[in-house]
Amino acid sequence: MKIKHIFILFISIVSINCYAQKGSISRGAESYNDFSYVKTTDILLDVANNGYKSVDLFQKLGNSFYFNNKMDDAVKWYGELMSLDEVKQNNIIDPEYYYRYAQALKAKENYEESDKWMKKFSASVENDKRAKVFESSPNYLEGIGLNSEDIEIVNLPFNTKHSDFGVSILENQLVFSSAQGKGKNYIWNNQPFLELYSVLKKEDGSYDGLKKFNENVNTRYHESSVAFSPDGNTMYFTRNNFFKNRLKRDKSGVNRLQLYRAKKVDNSWQDIKPVHFNSESYSVAHPTINAKGDKLIFASDMPGSSGSSDLYITVINSDGTLGTPQNLGLSINTEAQETFPFINANGDLYFSSNGYPGLGGLDIYRIKDFENKLKNNEDYNLENIGKPINSSLDDFAYYEDLKTKEGYFSSNRKGGKGDDDIYWFKLPECAQQLTGVITDAKTNQLLNGAKASLFDDKGSIVDEQILGEDATYNFNSLSCDREYLVRVSNESYETLEQRVLSTSDRKEKLVLNVTLQKEEVIITKGTNLKDAINLNPIYFDLDKSFIRSDAEVELQKIISVLRKYPNMIIDVRSHTDSRATKNYNKELSQKRNITTINYLVKKGNINANRISGKGYGESELLNKCFDGVKCSEEEHQLNRRSDFIIVKM
Repeated sequence: MKIKHIFILFISIVSINCYAQKGSISRGAESYNDFSYVKTTDILLDVANNGYKSVDLFQKLGNSFYFNNKMDDAVKWYGELMSLDEVKQNNIIDPEYYYRYAQALKAKENYEESDKWMKKFSASVENDKRAKVFESSPNYLEGIGLNSEDIEIVNLPFNTKHSDFGVSILENQLVFSSAQGKGKNYIWNNQPFLELYSVLKKEDGSYDGLKKFNENVNTRYHESSVAFSPDGNTMYFTRNNFFKNRLKRDKSGVNRLQLYRAKKVDNSWQDIKPVHFNSESYSVAHPTINAKGDKLIFASDMPGSSGSSDLYITVINSDGTLGTPQNLGLSINTEAQETFPFINANGDLYFSSNGYPGLGGLDIYRIKDFENKLKNNEDYNLENIGKPINSSLDDFAYYEDLKTKEGYFSSNRKGGKGDDDIYWFKLPECAQQLTGVITDAKTNQLLNGAKASLFDDKGSIVDEQILGEDATYNFNSLSCDREYLVRVSNESYETLEQRVLSTSDRKEKLVLNVTLQKEEVIITKGTNLKDAINLNPIYFDLDKSFIRSDAEVELQKIISVLRKYPNMIIDVRSHTDSRATKNYNKELSQKRNITTINYLVKKGNINANRISGKGYGESELLNKCFDGVKCSEEEHQLNRRSDFIIVKM
C-alpha cells in the first residue's frame, strides 16, 4: 500500500456493502473497517480456506488484495465472488466490483477476460464515464500499441526494497519520495513513512550524494510529491495533515493528505504553511506547476469531485497567493482515480488514471497542448502514452525535462527492486515525416522529375530529392518544434518556397502538397490573361470605381504583357455580383471598366486603340448567386471579376 492509493481507500471503504457474519468473519470485518488491511487478511483467509463462503467475505478478501496491489490474489477472490450463485443469478453486488475485477485481470494481462467484465460493468451502470469510454474504444489496445515507443527504461540505482517514487528536478538535484528511512512503520503497508530525499545527478549520468531533502520539510509522517516554481524559490509538496506538531483527523478518524508551501530563505526551506483550500474532510495532493509559474494543478477528492480523486487547477497570483480551485471537468476526470498530474514546458498535461481503457492499474495519459486548449475552451484529445512506460500494473508520477531530453516515471511493475521504483528514460528523438505531392497548378498533372529541397532554420540543406512517377517527396526525421523551408522547382515552372513548422508530436506526419505555376504560358487569340498569368482579383472599394493600390500591382502585369506583344489587342470585361439592382450594377461595372482601361492607357502608355471594353454588370454570373439566392461572401466574390480577353495577337 502506498500514498498513491489513499484516495481510492477513502471512497471504497465507505461504499462497501455490509454482509457481516457471526464469529471470526465479524471480528475480521471490524478490523477491516478500521483500515487495518494487512492484519485482517490472515483472518479472512482462514475463514475462506476452511470452506466458508459469502458475498461479504469474498468482497473484503478481494478488496484487501486489490488495494494492496496483490492482483493475483485479488483475481482469485473476486473470481470466487463472481462464481457465487446469488451473485450470478441476482446481480446483488455493487457494479464497482465488476470494474475492480476487470482491472485486476488486466494486471495479469488477461485483457480478453477483463473486457468481458467491463461489458458487464457497462451494462450495470448509467452515465458512468468509464463505461462510456470503454464502449467507445473497442480497439483501445491497438491505439495504445500505436502510441508505444521503442525506448529503453532504466531502473535507477538509488531505488530500495521499499517505495520510491515521484521525481522532481531542482537544479542538479533529483527530489523524490522514499520509504527507506527508519522509525515507526505505516500500518497500511508495514513500511516506514515516506520522506523527501534528494540525489545529485552528475555529468556522466551517475548519481551521488543521496540524503534527506530538508529537515524542515520532512516530519515523522508522510511527505511526497514535490513541485518547484520556475525560479526554484517556492515549493509545494504533499504531507499528512500535520502542522505545528499536531496530527489532525476528520470525523471518521482519518488523517487526510494536504498541500503545503515552503519558501527558500538563505538557501534553506522555511515559512512552511498549508494552502488555504486544505481541509480535514478531504485530501489534496500531488502538485505540478506550469512553466510560467502562474498555474498549480493537483489531485483531490474534495466535494464536487467525480470519483476517487479528480484533477483541479488554481491560479498562482503574482504575490504568491493561490486562487480558488477549479475542477478540470468531465473531459478529464472519471468516476475512478485521476492523479499525479505533470505539465511540461510546452503546456502538455500528463497524469495517471485507472478510469480509462488501459493496460492495467494506473496508466499514464497525455493531453497535448493542454494549456492553450484550456485557455481557448477547446476539446481535449486524451491518449494513453503506451509501452514501455505503461504496463499492466501501476505507472504514475511522470516527469520530463525537455532541455535534457530525459524523463522519469514510477511503477510497481514486476522485476523492480521494491514496492515502487523510479525509472529513467531518454526522450525519443523526433522523427516527424514531411511528405507531399507536386502538381501543375492549372492542369493538376503530376510533375515527376521535379526537385524538392529541405532547408533548416539556418539555411543549411537537410535533404534533396528528384521526384519519381508519383511526384511525391518524403523527408524523414524532422526535429520537433523547428522551422524548415521547402523549395520545389521544375523546368519551365516558377520555383516555389514555403516555410513549415514542425510540431511537438514526435510521431506526427506533416503533409505539404505543392502546386507549381508555369513560368511560360501559351497565349493566343481568345486567351483570358487573368487565368494565363494567374492574376489576383482586382478589387474596388464598395460602391467605388477608383483603382486601389493592390489592384495596381495586377494591372501592371497586364501592361507588361501588352508591352511585350505590341500587336496584341485586348477586350476588358468588368463584372459585378448580383447584389444591388441590375441597372446600378451595369452602371457601376461600366465606371470600373472605364477606370481600368484609362489606367492601362495612361500608366502603361498603351495606345488606346489596342484596348476595348465594356461593363457587363451582373449579366454573366459564374455561379448560382442570382437575385434572391443566399450566397457566401466567397461565392459573390467569384462574380466580381475583370477579364482581359485577347482579341488579336
